[in-house]
Amino acid sequence: MGPLRMSRAEAPDASGAGPGWRVAPVGPYRPRMKRSSLFVPILSILLSVLPAGAQTKAFRGATLWDGSGSPPLRDATLVVRDGRVLAAGRVPTPPGSEIVELTGRWIVPGFVNAHGHVTGAWAEDGVEGDGRRLLGDLLLYARYGVTTVNSLGGEPAAALPIRRDQNRPGPGRARLHFAGPVIFETSPDAARAAVRAGAALEPDWIKIRVDDNLGTTEKMPWPATMAVIEEAHALGLRVATHLFYLDDAKRLLRAGSDLVAHSVRDAPVDQELAGLLRERGVCYVPTLMREVSTFVYGERPAFFDDGFFTRLAKTSELRRLGDPGLMNETRSSAAAAAYRRALDQAQENLAVLSRSGVTIAMGTDSGPAGRFPGYFEHLELELMVKAGMSPEAVLLSATRDAAACLSLPDVGTLEIGRWADFMILTADPLTDISHTRRLEAVYVGGAEVR
Repeated sequence: MGPLRMSRAEAPDASGAGPGWRVAPVGPYRPRMKRSSLFVPILSILLSVLPAGAQTKAFRGATLWDGSGSPPLRDATLVVRDGRVLAAGRVPTPPGSEIVELTGRWIVPGFVNAHGHVTGAWAEDGVEGDGRRLLGDLLLYARYGVTTVNSLGGEPAAALPIRRDQNRPGPGRARLHFAGPVIFETSPDAARAAVRAGAALEPDWIKIRVDDNLGTTEKMPWPATMAVIEEAHALGLRVATHLFYLDDAKRLLRAGSDLVAHSVRDAPVDQELAGLLRERGVCYVPTLMREVSTFVYGERPAFFDDGFFTRLAKTSELRRLGDPGLMNETRSSAAAAAYRRALDQAQENLAVLSRSGVTIAMGTDSGPAGRFPGYFEHLELELMVKAGMSPEAVLLSATRDAAACLSLPDVGTLEIGRWADFMILTADPLTDISHTRRLEAVYVGGAEVR
């Protein structure tokens, strides 16, 4: 059975608090039934008599792309109450609402990063304590419009209370889901023990690494890999897999891996792999910017002159990456050259798999040194378009599809009852994906991120 997605058993009430959830395998997204002709008049009556209060905001006049797969709607209104979407479309403004006029703007859902890393490394210098530093990472992601992060390994114990505290209006930073320690063991017994130890941290995923780092190290032995998958599934946990090679991807999918957390980069993918991904309902996360980060600092990157980047870039990391010694080392690195070639293969493989009906979830592997959280997600989208995906398909991979792949029922689209996590853009991202960088404001749980 593939990974699980939570979906509403019934529609939420007006407060956005749904009555319950059911579990279903991930598969192709199916839009909800079209609204009947009576829906909008009935909604208008309900909104006109609803006590609004200070918690109700109406974002009016923008073009709304809600992430559901429906076409954008011009001159729309997004009504938010208690941090959730109360209404969206050409709907009336509830009396007493706080009105935000957005004529000429675009509203799109916040991005969901299916593979990032949150360790506290990107908090401002001087911030102390694991919890505060993790919040610093999550704030940086959110300021760039990444409103949910799936951190696949390396998080301190402070991740759990932070995750527990996010299902509320206005958390003021990106939402967090995590995997705990990455498992790389050599024996089945040690592997099973590592899974049990990781499970005690209440993670969303178990992460394993099946890679030889371009032939420089040994891969995790297959019996230990199987033991991780079996133990994790026995404990009700899904497994995300770091991999590089096509043969490993096929073997891991047959063994039960629930998320392909990197591109296949050694060879062209084939229809056998595409079929395995489709049949098991497993999502494919390209992480193209991970490859870029291995070679781009051999010289001064063009994005170092992008104001959208520099306004929030960590100064100490810029100094480190600008060191002439590091740049010379990167230029002469055989590994950097190999990963540059791997990027070309990864983009070709992404094009094949997306055309083959495989669900793609945007992910970047951002968070480690040199991989700038928040900004790299925008560059990832541009690389995905260059690989052959349409801007709309790429945006869906970063919103609706990523949320479904991670079994997150409350984010990814701006549909009624979901969290009001969204961006305000000053240009159309469906005609030019780089327009996601025309970011004017970000809201998480209905409150603007500062």
